[in-house]
Amino acid sequence: MTDGEGGCACGRIDVHSHFLPPVYAEALAKAGLKTLDGGMPVPAWSAEAALAVMDRQGIETAMVSLSSPSAHFLPVAERPGLVRQINETGAALTRDHPGRFGFFATLPMPDVAAALAEMRHAFDALGVDGVILETNIDGAYLGAPQFAPVFAELNRRGATLFLHPTSPACFDAVALGRPAPMIEFPLDTTRTLVDLIYSRTLQTHPDIKVIVPHGGAALPALIARIAAFAGLPFISPRPASEAEVFETLARLYYDVALSAHPIPFAGLRRIAPVTQILFGSDWPFTPEAGVARNIRQLGENGLSEDELHAIARQNAERVFPRLAALRRAAST
Repeated sequence: MTDGEGGCACGRIDVHSHFLPPVYAEALAKAGLKTLDGGMPVPAWSAEAALAVMDRQGIETAMVSLSSPSAHFLPVAERPGLVRQINETGAALTRDHPGRFGFFATLPMPDVAAALAEMRHAFDALGVDGVILETNIDGAYLGAPQFAPVFAELNRRGATLFLHPTSPACFDAVALGRPAPMIEFPLDTTRTLVDLIYSRTLQTHPDIKVIVPHGGAALPALIARIAAFAGLPFISPRPASEAEVFETLARLYYDVALSAHPIPFAGLRRIAPVTQILFGSDWPFTPEAGVARNIRQLGENGLSEDELHAIARQNAERVFPRLAALRRAAST
């Protein structure tokens, strides 16, 4: 069945939701960060507020993660300590509210040795649902050779990787005086995907379940152009063919946070089948009114009841089978 706002009243799984636990909010405040990424206010967050929004918007489970700037505002040597506290807090949130929250662990990048150690702790000790990586790490994009061990380990584990945009290193020069989420976030997401495809990182690590935010960002407009450059012999490394670009992108997952409007959604449908599309809210950086609007817009795309149900929940259950198991257990 569908709800009055055009979505699916079937217990949505929100793969793009953020949290700001006290340890993180305090670290931002200590660093003097009252706004983020060119002027975005630091939102208030609590588990209670999150659950209230989730209940009103038909969201059964929120997969929470840190948003930009992650821990990148700290000196590299100080990042592992903060990241460990954040990951312990996220895992505790999941344990304290079974079925209502999941968690993507943060890694203390760009220190690859520390990131691998934190990944082991996050998966093996904390039982997290996946990891989150910002689209660039202090200006280095994710296809860079120094990050290869991180992708090798994610692939070995068959892990879920949630990509999240952050400001590019050149932000002050190109932002037009506007906050990064307006233009630079979708462009930086697209930039790191180009790097991952042209470095062949995605092609050689097919067991990573990659979630791309915001409906593929600028990919619907640029995918044909990006693919066409695969045939230029002076670019190396590069995809094997134009077709490989399309095939690689078609097997990724895409959330619809801020992207369910019929215009961008139509472009996303040309990149990936409905089976690869997931629900996302981007709360609390997107206010609840924006979440409700996005849900309403999703229902304006001519989707069938089965397709709405798949986007709301079923597709995410394939990515996170523990959530499907929890629901089966609750129904018996």
